[in-house]
Order: sequence, then C-alpha cells, then structure tokens
Amino acid sequence: MSVHRPHRRPRIVLWLVGALVAALLVPLLGSLAGASQSTQPNSKPTIVLVHGAFADASGWTGVIGQLQERGYPVVAPPNPLRSLAGDSAYLAGFLKTLPGNIVLVGHSYGGMVMTNAAVGNPNVKALVYIAAFAPDEGDTVAGLSTKFPGSMLTPDNLDLRAVTLPDGTPSFDAYIKQNPFREVFAADVARSTTAAMAATQRPAAVNVLRERSGPPAWRSIPSWFLVARLDNTIPAAAERFMAERAKSTVVEINSSHVAMISYPTTTTDLIVSAANTVR
Repeated sequence: MSVHRPHRRPRIVLWLVGALVAALLVPLLGSLAGASQSTQPNSKPTIVLVHGAFADASGWTGVIGQLQERGYPVVAPPNPLRSLAGDSAYLAGFLKTLPGNIVLVGHSYGGMVMTNAAVGNPNVKALVYIAAFAPDEGDTVAGLSTKFPGSMLTPDNLDLRAVTLPDGTPSFDAYIKQNPFREVFAADVARSTTAAMAATQRPAAVNVLRERSGPPAWRSIPSWFLVARLDNTIPAAAERFMAERAKSTVVEINSSHVAMISYPTTTTDLIVSAANTVR
C-alpha cells in the first residue's frame, strides 16, 4: 500500500518569492523613509544652480562639490537659452518637481531666468545672484548690459550663426568668438581651461537680448549678490546697481565674470549664508 506524501515544492517556491519581495521592499521603504525625512522643515534646503549663456552647468562643478561636502542637496538643471519666457517657464516647471525649501542661485543670464521663474513659488526662500542679471519688470539683457560702460560683450566679439527654429522661423545663435573669449568671459581662469570653455560654449538665441523681463521675484524673496569687480561681461557698476535696487546682501571680490569657477569657496560661502536663513 503506497503512502501519499504532500508535494512541498510550492511551499518552497512561495517562501523564496516572499524572501525576494522582502529583500526588494525593505531597501525601498527605507529610501522612502529617508526621502520623507529629507523634506522635514529642519532639513537643509535644496540648492538649485542655474547657468547662463555661453556656458553650461559644468561651470558649477567646484561649487557643487563644496556644497555636497557641507551636506546640501544640489541640482544644476540645463538652461535652454532659447527665449527668456521659455527658459523661465522651463525652470519654473523644474522647480515645482522639488519638495521642500529651495535656494535658487543664478549666474549671468541665469539670474534673468530665475528672477522670473521663482515668482509665485512658495518653496523658493532665497535668491543668490553670482555676477548675474537681477532685472526689474521691463528690463532687457541688452539694456542692463549697456546701462554702464565696460562690457566687452559687443557685436565685434560675437559670432552670429544662422539657425532655423523648430517652427521653421530663421534666427541666429550668438557665441563669443574664441579669440577674445578668455578676456571677455573668464580672464582669471587658466588658458587651457578657457580654451575648452570657448570650444564647448552653449549659444544663446539672439532674441534673448531684447526680451522684456516680468515682475521680479526679488520683490518678495530675500536676495544675495556676488559682485565681480573685474567682470568684462556685466560691468561691476551694473551689478552694484541691480544689487542695491533688489536690496540684496552684497559681497564683492576681484573676479572675472565666472566667479563660481575662479572663486568657488567664496561663491559657496555666500550660498550657504543665504541657506542658513531658511527655516
């Protein structure tokens, strides 16, 4: 007489499946808990770094490293450089994806973009301008650049290249010519570095120069401003004018336009000063 023994393989399979699910869920739940903790009121704000024209987010590399060493979450999204309205809308949409408090930092034309993008976003607690445009309503890049003498961002130093926009409209992209690039943009940076920067620069659409800015975020959000005394792109006098108008906390240094590259520690310290006020 044969004895029937229960088939145990299904139980083993179920045990293995359960163990696998647990192995996957435990780290996931832990990461979700960590994410929840990171958005608590006492956590550090996210630092969002916005690059300007003729550059990309790699210019923030030194600053990013120092901020991360100090425990700050950092993101440096791309700036499309296609139109002030479009670039601002892109950044505004990006900011809405970030939980918790934000310190928004802009260099050069990036300041123009963030001034518009931060309007109406309650999570943006501080604005930090690094040798940047801080426009008022109705201001343009061209107008602010020429309000005071000293800018070398002149037609003679620009290379305009014909392009066709997605809708078929002809337009032009503006680059800084490679020969004067270092003097115009980064005179205190090593020549080997500026040669690579000139070769890899991202152009701005020429229509950006005359687009009028909207109501400025600095009217309701506190701001900080790093004035670059040796700036050949945006004159220091223009930076001081904009900083005073915005009632910014100001630090001045003997830097070229790319202060975040030549003085990353000073730049980081100013950003952290702004972040320390966020509660």
